[in-house]
Amino acid sequence: MRNHIQRNIERTKTTRLKTLLLSGAVLTGAIAVLATGPVSTMAAQEATIITLTQVGCQFLESENDVDHGFVTKSAEDCVEINGRTGEQRLSESRILNLPPGRYIFRVENRNVPYPLGFWLREHDYQPGNPIHLITKTSISGGGLDMGTTLDYEVELEAGTQYVYSCPLNPTPNYSIVVN
Repeated sequence: MRNHIQRNIERTKTTRLKTLLLSGAVLTGAIAVLATGPVSTMAAQEATIITLTQVGCQFLESENDVDHGFVTKSAEDCVEINGRTGEQRLSESRILNLPPGRYIFRVENRNVPYPLGFWLREHDYQPGNPIHLITKTSISGGGLDMGTTLDYEVELEAGTQYVYSCPLNPTPNYSIVVN
């Protein structure tokens, strides 16, 4: 009897979670859980740290450590700058080729005078697609004030292509290939 009750409780929890996920009520939490995986699994594997530095409209490491010296006061400045230079810069950018595993992306805001963020997702991720919200990797966050560094933890899977960018300091979508 006790095992039967426990199974019903677990089944009810699972059903409620699926209902909430599909309704969009806990999408933020679901994305975090899907991106980082179970804590016990993640703790067993050492994370590799990838350092990324944001300056106006770009990530330095992604553009071969070349600081283009873009002066920005707002995201709108980057939209204009990237409209002129983004495609060329992206074609010359460094693609991160990484083995599968657990990573911490350590992101710094170096001298950008407004709060920044970081967004890493599978290359074909569509935020409006409810299935992608629960089946694809997407991690993001803000709060990167000038001089601040934050960590973003994620498990990257073999055979998957990812992109990362900053929507608040609009940058190109830089590529990550996991082999």
